[in-house]
Amino acid sequence: MAKVYHIDLTSDERNKLQSIAKKRLSTSEASKRSHILLAADRLGDKCWTDTEISAKYNVSIRTIERLRQRFVEEGLGVCLSGKPRPNLDKIKFDAQVEAHLIAIRCSTPPEGYSSWTLKLLGERLVALEHVDCISQESVRKILKKTKLSLGG
Repeated sequence: MAKVYHIDLTSDERNKLQSIAKKRLSTSEASKRSHILLAADRLGDKCWTDTEISAKYNVSIRTIERLRQRFVEEGLGVCLSGKPRPNLDKIKFDAQVEAHLIAIRCSTPPEGYSSWTLKLLGERLVALEHVDCISQESVRKILKKTKLSLGG
């Protein structure tokens, strides 16, 4: 299959990639990507095939193709560091929600149950309108963080 995306580095880009590749201080991912880009550069010294790059740097040919595509479509900066990730570690439940959850956990369980379950705790938080919705996993994490597990 013919290559769709080709890497033709400018001298500034090549110098930047060479400095990243020479420094051992940069992250291993950025260093590996810079080595791959330098090897795939059609105007550079190496101009290796994807098979040669794959064997030398222990990456799949598909990884090389995606890196080449990202370089052409989004530029060198995104190619080296990747796209910014959404803020997944953002705090969703504050101390008040945790306090209500702990208070519910320490209270007696509903009639017909011998103890609280994660599902029951989540349903009670929603019923009391402390949160709009909460997963059993979030309840588990809060209880684990406060060392108030349901077990033993």
